Amino acid sequence: MRKYFGTDGIRGIANKMLTPELAYRVAKAGAFVLAKHSSHAPVVLIGKDTRISCSLIESAMTAGFLSYGANVVHLGVIPTPAVAYLTRELKADASVVISASHNSYEYNGIKFFSNKGTKIDDSIEEEIEELIYSDKINQLSVVDDKIGTDKVDESLKDKYIDFFAKNFADIIKENKRDDFVVGIDTANGATYEVAEKVFSKLGLKYRIINNTPNGVNINKDCGSTHLEKIAKYVVDNKLNLGIAYDGDGDRCLAVDENGNIIDGDIILAVISEYLKSEGKLNKNTLVATVMSNLGLNKFGEDNNINIKQTKVGDRYVLEEMLKNGYNLGGEQSGHVIMLDYNPTGDGILTSLMIIMILLRNKCKASSFHEKIKIYPQVLVNAKVDNSKKALYKEYKEINDGIESLEKEFKNNGRVLIRPSGTENLIRVMIEGEGKSYIQKKAEELAKLIEEILG
Repeated sequence: MRKYFGTDGIRGIANKMLTPELAYRVAKAGAFVLAKHSSHAPVVLIGKDTRISCSLIESAMTAGFLSYGANVVHLGVIPTPAVAYLTRELKADASVVISASHNSYEYNGIKFFSNKGTKIDDSIEEEIEELIYSDKINQLSVVDDKIGTDKVDESLKDKYIDFFAKNFADIIKENKRDDFVVGIDTANGATYEVAEKVFSKLGLKYRIINNTPNGVNINKDCGSTHLEKIAKYVVDNKLNLGIAYDGDGDRCLAVDENGNIIDGDIILAVISEYLKSEGKLNKNTLVATVMSNLGLNKFGEDNNINIKQTKVGDRYVLEEMLKNGYNLGGEQSGHVIMLDYNPTGDGILTSLMIIMILLRNKCKASSFHEKIKIYPQVLVNAKVDNSKKALYKEYKEINDGIESLEKEFKNNGRVLIRPSGTENLIRVMIEGEGKSYIQKKAEELAKLIEEILG
């Protein structure tokens, strides 16, 4: 079992679990692995979100990369999908995003991307992890003119902004309405500057909130994990749509003109229907995860769209897409991957697709709810000892509790138990009729898990 890398890179409380020493070693090991597969000094891009600890981690990683001859280009505060896009566009050897995504400010993380703009393979992560605290890493060094160099080039963000203009400017201009105004919540995170520039360049009317980061307010009661803020703002200001990104900008959720939530499953349904109508949905297939609502499967059946399910995690969605030639996939949480544009979840891209569909169809955002019936679903987190979370099935009392619920909801819902890949949690999800009842059942099981594994 890997100690550092989870389903979304390395993540932990900055300067506690995720220390500068660890960041240095991770970068040095990464430089060594990259150099093995390259005939030249590797070039690594580094992007970050707005957390107070990003400079600490970035400085340590820069030292690690340079110490083994990799050259670094600093992109500044920039969304994760922009880093993925620029990695391919600039033909860099790899890139790193320093962010803890939707987590609160005290956390931070390290995500590696390959030269294709996709998250690096598990095998590469394992190779890096083996080196981190081995004796070998202390022997790795270069001297003289082999030492790496670094530079700052925040102007590269403009290439990402131009990417949206190239793909959406004409169609939005053709269908633009003067009375169409969008509310945007950037979660005081990585999209706080770029989103506003994209919407301005496309000539879209917008109102923006939570775009004044101070290092500690990222995701704080705002963004895609706290939709109540943008919902109230949209209703109070009579806007047509509300968009909310997460801290690193790879997720997007929305609210309609009445403040009702448009989650990832609804977004996937709407985009897949649109692409199918345009003959652009590869193999008539949408890739989702086991966490997606039962309603998405029903939507697929009713609209002759195949739904393929993977393990939870956008990396597994992407793996399935690449393996079988699908071009649309995502998660209920708002990760939406459109491979015709970018090889990772992209919040701004997702929001522009939603806006384009609304403008072309001349419809209200509330009409999206008519396309898919969302079944009641509850998710309760059980806080556990991190060393025990993968072993929950070995405890008879927990296993018996799970089997009892699975039997109860076999014909009118489902039960899903999943250890978190990034936190000390086991997630208990129940789907079925009667939200108060399934909430009670989920809480009972989560309490039992905490008592045994906490």
